[in-house]
Amino acid sequence: MPRERAPAQARANADPALKLAAVEWAFLAGTILCWSALVISLGQDTSWDFRNYHWYIPYAFLNHRMGFDVAVAHQATYYNPLLDVPYYLLATHVRPWLAVGIMGAVQGSNVVPLYLLARQSLRVPERMLSAAFVALMGMTGALALGLLGTTYYDNVMSVFVLSSLAILVINRETLANGSLWRTAFYTAIAAFLTGAAVGLKLPEAPFAVGFAAAALAGGGDWKHVSVRALAGAVGGIAGVLAFAAYWYSTVYHLTGDPLFPYFNEYFKSPLAQSAPYRDVRFLQHGFWNYVMFPLRFSWNWQIADDLPFRDMRVGLAYVATIIALPSLIIAHFRERDPLVPPSAARILFVFFGVSLIAWMKVFAIYRYILALELLAPLVIVAAIGLLPVPRRVRLAMLGILFFAALVYTRADFLERVPFGDKFIEADLPKFPHPDNTMVIMTGNAPMGYLAPLLPPKVPILRIDGWMLLPEDNTRLTHQMRARVAVQLKKRGDIYLISDAFDMGRAHDALASYRLAIRWLECETVDSNLLGEYRVCPLAPKPPGTP
Repeated sequence: MPRERAPAQARANADPALKLAAVEWAFLAGTILCWSALVISLGQDTSWDFRNYHWYIPYAFLNHRMGFDVAVAHQATYYNPLLDVPYYLLATHVRPWLAVGIMGAVQGSNVVPLYLLARQSLRVPERMLSAAFVALMGMTGALALGLLGTTYYDNVMSVFVLSSLAILVINRETLANGSLWRTAFYTAIAAFLTGAAVGLKLPEAPFAVGFAAAALAGGGDWKHVSVRALAGAVGGIAGVLAFAAYWYSTVYHLTGDPLFPYFNEYFKSPLAQSAPYRDVRFLQHGFWNYVMFPLRFSWNWQIADDLPFRDMRVGLAYVATIIALPSLIIAHFRERDPLVPPSAARILFVFFGVSLIAWMKVFAIYRYILALELLAPLVIVAAIGLLPVPRRVRLAMLGILFFAALVYTRADFLERVPFGDKFIEADLPKFPHPDNTMVIMTGNAPMGYLAPLLPPKVPILRIDGWMLLPEDNTRLTHQMRARVAVQLKKRGDIYLISDAFDMGRAHDALASYRLAIRWLECETVDSNLLGEYRVCPLAPKPPGTP
């Protein structure tokens, strides 16, 4: 290196102070506002999951409908509602566009941990500009854009997950060599954030495994490693318990399975079948299918998700990490002037790799690793930056890879609708006797979002759907049959709500309950979130009829 460039290079390689300059605050605030504005311009989310449960379960939780309604949102009826409650309360008290804009701002705040991770890791001139570029490369991934403004919440939980990783990376020297009390404190706080994400949304669990591995890989003597392990376990468990203990306890006392109906092959709740109930369509089988999976889903999204996307960021990071491992492990093969110091690269690689492996073994649904899509550009920089080739060559390689990733990316935005006066609107008919009425739902269509529009004293029973079938012989089905019989005995009103294009299935399901549709009195119902439904009064089938 020429002598005159040494001071500048030394400054570039020094650890930067964490204090942000005004221009950095402006960048972060501007990015968040831009993401919010983009979300507002897209319109209101109409996704299947939102119509199924993201609006229903907070309503049911706040109005104590657990056990009063049955399986309205299929399996999701029993998800932890605490993740959905803030947005439900917001959207029911402010204009729809404002609620969606605030959601966009929260999702856009992923830029903060991404920027801090890059800023405190990169060892390049123009560090702030480079960190901003890497952060925006993460923010513009296919699903990072495609899920904006939706309530899938993978891009909200990623704020927790990436923030916990940022704490590890930013404080890596303290965690490896500093005060044991500070080591315990930082690790516990970081672990609590990851635990909170897992408690709020169980599919975040692979990141807990990745975080634990990354915390242990932070270096230091056995005392520091032991303190990180203990503090991480305490903090992570505390995070899960803080956001899920109450709900798991409630569901366990109601059903006998704290994750009901999931993993019921182990918990054996009589209310549901002895089955896992989880989506295993995308799980891989065979060694090479696992090894090649990150590359295969990069060019064929259908093997890893129901939501269309096209993105190579995770696949590139996967390959780059494998190539860079010898340089990370063996100093002889490592560039003396890495773009990311090995102490930071090690934490990034371990978190990325272990989280990816855990995800492939348990879920293999791409949407659940959105945090890795966001993180992938920095992982790529860390991997290429370790290779023992001239800096100009490494920078050229990164330029080519990032350009290819941007050109290849295709974000398919889910269907949206214009904003109205209220978040949810539907022209449901009025029931003449709301105090003595029962509603039955059938079919797989998402209809939970209609529940808050019904009179609060009306119970809703989904007798047929993804979770329950009329002839499944579960205790829940037996209980619903008994409730329908009581309703008929006291001559109460019973109505059907079904997808307008699924009335044949409704007819067959109701026949099992000895109920008949009064076809001439059916009404067609529209809502502001797409979908067409039929609301029909029901009558008992006369004895002797098939």
